[in-house]
Amino acid sequence: MPARVTAEFWIKAHIRQCMAEAIPATVVRRGDSTAGAVLVKRNCFEDGCTVFSAMSTLEGGRLWRRATGDAPVSEADADAYIERQVGYDPDIWVLEVEDREGRHQLPEPTE
Repeated sequence: MPARVTAEFWIKAHIRQCMAEAIPATVVRRGDSTAGAVLVKRNCFEDGCTVFSAMSTLEGGRLWRRATGDAPVSEADADAYIERQVGYDPDIWVLEVEDREGRHQLPEPTE
C-alpha cells in the first residue's frame, strides 16, 4: 500500500499551488495534522460558495465531490454545512479559496 499524505502536508501543498496562480487560500480551521478530513470552501463572492469534500481512494489518492450540491450556495449556507461537519468530526481541516473566477486548483469533482 502506498504511503499516505497527511492532511497538513496536503493543505500546505495546495496553498502553494494556489499561490502560484495568485489565488488566495487560507486555512480557516485546523484539524488533526495526520488524519483529519479536508473540506475546501471555494468562495466566488457574489456568485456564491461551493464546499468540496475529499474522499480517499483505495489507491491512497483523493477524489473530490461537491458537498453542497451542483449549484453555488450562499456563504451562510456553506458555513452552516461546514459547522455541521465539524460537529460530526472535530478533526476536520477547512481551507477557503477565494476567487471570483471560481478557480480552486482541485481536480474535477466526481459527483
